[in-house]
Amino acid sequence: MNINDVSGQIVDAALRVHKGLGPGLLESVYEVVLADELSRMGLRVRRQVPIPICFEGREFEEGYRADLLVEEQIVVELKSVEQLMRVHKKQLLTYLRLGRKQLGLLINFGGEFLKGNIERLVNGLEEPFSNSALSASSARNLSDAANSVRAEKRRGVEEAGRPYASFARKDISAL
Repeated sequence: MNINDVSGQIVDAALRVHKGLGPGLLESVYEVVLADELSRMGLRVRRQVPIPICFEGREFEEGYRADLLVEEQIVVELKSVEQLMRVHKKQLLTYLRLGRKQLGLLINFGGEFLKGNIERLVNGLEEPFSNSALSASSARNLSDAANSVRAEKRRGVEEAGRPYASFARKDISAL
């Protein structure tokens, strides 16, 4: 199963959990219920996975723990707060970088609805080319071209006096 299919299943399960439990419970409650739901769907799930820090050839497991690691590919960070903040995204991006993972989901169960409370963050994942026949360098070149177009659009919109809003996938290089 590819990484995009797995992330879709995680989001579907999170929607069911939020609909069933509602907002406002402790993060740990959503963690245990979502992990169980994903396991029942046949996905491999680990909870509270240590994220090691490497420094000068030594590895330390103190400090960071991912809420869920699904199929050894996707880091899922759960929150139960009124509103997601930039620091929550940075936390997940740090986990992705240190854990050498490409995809993470930041899910906030604290809102009345999950719409607007799920962020999909990538760390070097070259979508949608990750499963295509394109070479890595071709995919990188296409990705670089797309980033240049986005940057030019952003500059044009900012020059027109309107703030640029991006609500597509977030890339680690954007923060």
